[in-house]
Amino acid sequence: MTDPYGRALDYLRLSLTDMCNLRCIYCMPEEGAAQLPREAVLGLEECAHLCRILAGLGIRRVKITGGEPLLRNGLCALVRALALIPGVEQITLTTNGILLGGFLSRLRDAGIGAINVSLDTLNPAIFRRIARRDGLEQVLQAIGQAYAAGLPLKINCVPIRGLNDGEVVRIAGLAKERDIAVRFIELIPAGRAAAFQGLSEAEVRAALEAEYGALSPFRGRLGNGPAEYYAAEGFAGKIGFIGAVSRGFCERCNRLRLTSAGVLKACLSSGRSADLGALLRRGADDGEIAEAAQELVRRKPRAHSFSARYGIEDHRADEMFLVGG
Repeated sequence: MTDPYGRALDYLRLSLTDMCNLRCIYCMPEEGAAQLPREAVLGLEECAHLCRILAGLGIRRVKITGGEPLLRNGLCALVRALALIPGVEQITLTTNGILLGGFLSRLRDAGIGAINVSLDTLNPAIFRRIARRDGLEQVLQAIGQAYAAGLPLKINCVPIRGLNDGEVVRIAGLAKERDIAVRFIELIPAGRAAAFQGLSEAEVRAALEAEYGALSPFRGRLGNGPAEYYAAEGFAGKIGFIGAVSRGFCERCNRLRLTSAGVLKACLSSGRSADLGALLRRGADDGEIAEAAQELVRRKPRAHSFSARYGIEDHRADEMFLVGG
């Protein structure tokens, strides 16, 4: 699939659920959010069916997200099913890590190719302040287990002023002794995250270079997304930055998102979507569903509205747990 701006779309973020076992203050209300009715959520066979259609159009890599995807029963069976789809080259997972330790062997056996773990702090008190739950010990233990199991591993940190801005140096240090990638992601002002101020890529980089010395651009490829990676002297792993707000990278966008309700979204900040789940359930054939996806791709926006450099004002971003974080 190629959009009107010449971008080849080969990467799908597939959300399995809007449920989560944390209540991060920039994502969900403390009491939780009204969940989608159970009947509105795609069954796993329906997920696999839609992924099969999208793979026929050019999707090659699938990232499983949520909410928290490890809450979804049958996850490993879905990974196995996706791995059998012709054209799908890699299946990866993003998780908050709380439940990860109990799933590692099954995920590896099912064919998961890499795991991203969200980790905003190494301080238990700050973890509870951000997540409104305990669990840092379980997350760190799971990271160690995943690394020992040889699974490619990335750590995702969202630095937020006044919350965890003093943690970036310590979190980056996780890549010093281990060959993992620690990525710092600029806060996307979607949903309740708009009430907070994130640190820019430049601010985080300055803090890291003050501690660890100059960061050298890494020219190799790590993953399927927009992160730019750097090497630090004495580090086994890499440091990555995803500067969606200050830098922007829409010119290289290669992704679509499929929500847990089966809605295909072309851009986080756009209201344009295609309800593939509804088409599937009303008996549309694969060709009709494929055409709906292609029509959405033909209307994919040039850029998102989160960065001033693009001058886009069509801002309709949903809460991230609804569209797949």
